[in-house]
Amino acid sequence: MRADGLIAALAILAAVAAMPGGPASQARAAAADAEQPFSVQDLVRLDRVSEPELSLDGKHVADTLRTVDMEANKARNGIWLLETRKRNATPVRLTDLAANSNSAAWSGDGRFLYYLSDRSGSTQVWRLGLGGEPLQITNLPLDVGTFRISPMADRLLVSLDVFRNCADLACTKQRLVAVSHNPAHGVLYDRIFARHWDTWSDGRRSQLFAIALDAAGLANGTPVNLTAGIDGDVPNKPFGGREDYAFSPDGQQVAFSVRSLPVGEPWSTNFDVYAVAAGGGTPRNLTADNAAWDGKPAFSPDGSSLAYVAMDRPGFEADRFHLVLLNLHTGIKRPLTQNWDRSISAFAWSRDGKMLFATTDHLGQHPLWAIDANSGRASAITGAGDVEGFSVGPQKITYAQSNLANPADLYAVGFAGGKPLQLTHLNQPALANRRLGEYEQFSFAGWNNDNVFGYLVKPANFKPDQKYPVAFMVHGGPQGSMANIWHWRWNAQTFAGAGYGVVMIDFHGSTGYGQAFTDSISGDWGGKPLEDLKLGLAAALKQYPWLDGDRMCALGGSYGGYMINWIAGQWPDRFKCLVTHDGIF
Repeated sequence: MRADGLIAALAILAAVAAMPGGPASQARAAAADAEQPFSVQDLVRLDRVSEPELSLDGKHVADTLRTVDMEANKARNGIWLLETRKRNATPVRLTDLAANSNSAAWSGDGRFLYYLSDRSGSTQVWRLGLGGEPLQITNLPLDVGTFRISPMADRLLVSLDVFRNCADLACTKQRLVAVSHNPAHGVLYDRIFARHWDTWSDGRRSQLFAIALDAAGLANGTPVNLTAGIDGDVPNKPFGGREDYAFSPDGQQVAFSVRSLPVGEPWSTNFDVYAVAAGGGTPRNLTADNAAWDGKPAFSPDGSSLAYVAMDRPGFEADRFHLVLLNLHTGIKRPLTQNWDRSISAFAWSRDGKMLFATTDHLGQHPLWAIDANSGRASAITGAGDVEGFSVGPQKITYAQSNLANPADLYAVGFAGGKPLQLTHLNQPALANRRLGEYEQFSFAGWNNDNVFGYLVKPANFKPDQKYPVAFMVHGGPQGSMANIWHWRWNAQTFAGAGYGVVMIDFHGSTGYGQAFTDSISGDWGGKPLEDLKLGLAAALKQYPWLDGDRMCALGGSYGGYMINWIAGQWPDRFKCLVTHDGIF
């Protein structure tokens, strides 16, 4: 849900809150206090940090920071730099305030920082030497979607949306211009996907191009399409990124993941990992033996192995991702985490190749793990909260982490874990005079008497002797989690700030509780999850008597919207209001 959708939902909830005993009078009293409850207007003003990237020596971290200019009604992304070894260091903005910049990446020698920016009028790759002036590296007729810089800094990989039957990039540009000037706007689709999430397909595919850099570091050569002949998207649409492809350590090879299936694409999860010479050639399918998903390839630091994530069951996109190591000399594939009942979200190698680091959902958290590259043994190195992104340095990992009461900040922790060092306090000034609701995790006996978890967030103006209305939030997926995260769409604190107690249940089908728990609702979307929601709500009302069971609203989006629609027919008299967003029937 976007911020405007959240505002609309809160407006609906206001009617419930205004019932006798509601928080309206409490809100008026709070207005006289120095601290005000957190609101959706506060939410949209907060800074958002992402994409931390450590320098070669680990002394600096570059990140993308999204800031909001309310007067201009715009949000902008910029690249910021922070010293990691200086306590209370102040982040410094590196990029132009008027431009959108993101996706920072250090050169192999640590001298330069590369990033994407629309400063020139289109999104291109730029380079910045610390203390120097920005230099535009690419000047392509199309926007660059993602990029990687070769470890030798002699070549770029860029992803571009192109018409596959065009001989060059100029052809794609000309077609787009022609379409924009055509008075007829009808579109004929002869296959699906016709739409990826929030974007209609225009017939282009995201293809991976290599461009040689000259002595000055400029991409003046002719782009070479490394994925020519493959009818698929690199990165994967709609949510793929540069984790879908990688350079080898010597810069001579490129590995990428793609689903190549022109007919029946929406029903297939058969992604394969390919390898191709960085200068161009015929890609080799490295995982043709697996008809399920193989993705996110990453070469080991010595180039001898290729790590990637794999699923085992074709066509089941909620299957578990486990790590596989491919020996590039022998061709032998070794499942590394096959016996670990967690699904890998993101991963990266340690600098010496002895460990891999990964994030997974885990019992209502999303921690960072260290995985031994030989045994596959995993140990958590961060605690409660949601690790949203991380970068591995020589001795420490820098990561962005949030929780239900805090938007993400940057932290650093050693490979063995321990007490993390908080590097930023980005929204401390904005939240200093805002009251947030306390939260806690609880559990109950759900469907089949299984142990099921949920979260409870108290109203920001909580007083134990008062009753508060309930916002009962249902997560999407359904193979997802309403976990210990700071959500920018379904944000629990906005409801807590409006005077609600927030209840969220990780019903059967949710992730982070073992694959059997996730699998249990296949073909049963309206069964076990609804039973868990009923039992979880009853448990919360019993455990937290200040929740007012007579003034409740259920809300959800995507599968959560489906469930709200289902509740309307299957459990219609329990709630005073229902909010369904992007619900499927």
